Amino acid sequence: MNAYRMKPLAFPWPPLIYGAALAAAFLLQAYFPLAAAETNIWIPRTAGGILILMAIVLDVWAMRTLLDCHTTILPNRCSTHLVTSGPYRFTRNPIYLGYTLATAGIGLVMLNPWCIVTAMIAAVLTSIVAIKREELHLLSRFGIDFERYCNGTTRWI
Repeated sequence: MNAYRMKPLAFPWPPLIYGAALAAAFLLQAYFPLAAAETNIWIPRTAGGILILMAIVLDVWAMRTLLDCHTTILPNRCSTHLVTSGPYRFTRNPIYLGYTLATAGIGLVMLNPWCIVTAMIAAVLTSIVAIKREELHLLSRFGIDFERYCNGTTRWI
């Protein structure tokens, strides 16, 4: 199979990575609890709620943009179009950024500091496991157009 037809991933790992990050955070909090300040708990809970809302809006906007451009949402399918509009103008990975924000937001709402730690670990793992392969796939499919897009748009924020 040539690189042009290569699928970016054999399996859609990122949702599982972030699900595992949440599970690990709750297990870590159960066995190795990190104390969260009990005063003014409305501050982290409000901030967490805002992060979760931002994550949902970002994910829905990104998925809607992909659908409008008639390309796949699934990370284990071949892209048919290079999408550079919508949230893709600001970040090359808005869905994964949304997952990261949601994981950190859940941690703030639940007063579980481990969620913030595991969100960062999940972001690094997603970069290694998924994003690198997706970028190779997009480079092989869209060439110089993808390179130009990468030069003008950051991977995360």
